[in-house]
Amino acid sequence: MRNIYLTGFMGTGKTSAAREIAGMLGLKFIDLDELIVKKEGRSINDVFAQDGEPYFRKAEKEALREVSQANSQVVSCGGGIVIDPENIAIMKQSGRFIALTACPEVIFERIKKETQRPLLNTADPLAKINELLTIRKPYYDQAEFVIDTSDISVQEAAEKVIKLIND
Repeated sequence: MRNIYLTGFMGTGKTSAAREIAGMLGLKFIDLDELIVKKEGRSINDVFAQDGEPYFRKAEKEALREVSQANSQVVSCGGGIVIDPENIAIMKQSGRFIALTACPEVIFERIKKETQRPLLNTADPLAKINELLTIRKPYYDQAEFVIDTSDISVQEAAEKVIKLIND
């Protein structure tokens, strides 16, 4: 089976849904951010703080290339992976590229207590969410399917993905 790549903005349920899908289909689950943390030996926050976003995006692309060499995996990708067209091409060539989305207020509610979000370390996180969603929307829209998770559970999102890729 080809890989299933879940992407979308932070707080849309990528990791939880990917883990659920992998369990339901008996496939390997991979969290690209966890892979980067393991390779770097430091947190995503530390990578951003010490080397900046461009360095992180390079490490992210390398991790995606590595993961794309295997099959039968459900891969949770970081929300910004789509800003590089090469990454979109890799996902489309080696699997099914699916984007999860949610309205900004729902995203904010889901992530407001987390401190591991370097792009939201700002005075007005909701404004930053809106800004980043606007920038990234054209990239997420290139996915084979875009699923709004604002009003559905992780289980429902996983079931929806499986139904769409099996139809």
